[in-house]
Amino acid sequence: MSETTTTGSLAAYAQAPATASALEGPAVERIAELAREASKPEVILIPTDGLEPGLPARVPVLWDRHFQQVIPVIEHLEEARPKMRRKGTVKTDTLSSFIDMTNRHKDAGSVIFATTAWPEPQLTAVIDYHNTDGTARWGQHRIAYAFPLTEEFKAWIGKNAKPFDQEEFAAFLEEHAGELSVPYDGEATYYEQMFREKFATPAELLDLSRQLEVFVSATVKQGTRLQSGERQVEFTTEHMNGKGEPVVIPGIFMVSVAAFLPGSGEPVPIRIPARLRYRIKGGAIVWFYQLYRWEFFLRDRVQQDLAKAGKETSLPTFEGKPEMPAA
Repeated sequence: MSETTTTGSLAAYAQAPATASALEGPAVERIAELAREASKPEVILIPTDGLEPGLPARVPVLWDRHFQQVIPVIEHLEEARPKMRRKGTVKTDTLSSFIDMTNRHKDAGSVIFATTAWPEPQLTAVIDYHNTDGTARWGQHRIAYAFPLTEEFKAWIGKNAKPFDQEEFAAFLEEHAGELSVPYDGEATYYEQMFREKFATPAELLDLSRQLEVFVSATVKQGTRLQSGERQVEFTTEHMNGKGEPVVIPGIFMVSVAAFLPGSGEPVPIRIPARLRYRIKGGAIVWFYQLYRWEFFLRDRVQQDLAKAGKETSLPTFEGKPEMPAA
């Protein structure tokens, strides 16, 4: 009995190495591969019909077979999404809109550049300008304000130093009476001494325009300069007695005109002294005015607006242009 048992045990022992040997090699690898396949998470698409609006038709999740639980994948997909870069230029029409839009988008590295000289004054907020720690950025997300000119300012600049005949000049003064101003005491003292001319009030200029209208068809007899700095022009009418009528011509007057379209507040005018001139040729008179250093006063206005933008946005300001091109 014991012999039989021993013999059977020996037989089993003798067969064991052969069985292990059979499980080695490709078979073992295949079993391991099947085990790995069985434990891999599986992608499952969950339909969203009837749920909240705005969801995609199916939402992917991973099903962990080993732990029998769902693994969310949306947050990992979002991490793999390329970071969006803001670029482009917002164009604003008023200074207040420029300030509001800059405050909406600014960050710690934002700055404001300004071109202050004519003919293209402009403020440009570069939202993604280089950081002060040396980190480079694109500099292509911008907000621009190109100082749109008022029609009144364009009229004064467009006619500056251009000749008028008498009827045209009288009409021009009438049309732009609202931009004529009384000089301040300091302005009157300074410019009258500089030009050796007498300032005209708006009322005096309007009187002049009406007098000129009367003498549209008259010829000019002569022009003389008075001790007061004013000038006199004598017209010869077509009356039979040849009566001459002197007209007093002031030397300078003050233009007070808003250069740029106003925002939410009142427009801020630029004050520019203008010299009134005429030329007499062959009995005809040609009128013109010369705005004194108007580019300087315009630049001063732009610099004041730059300072205001810097103060109300708390951003550093620079006169110049950024080194990188716009988007």
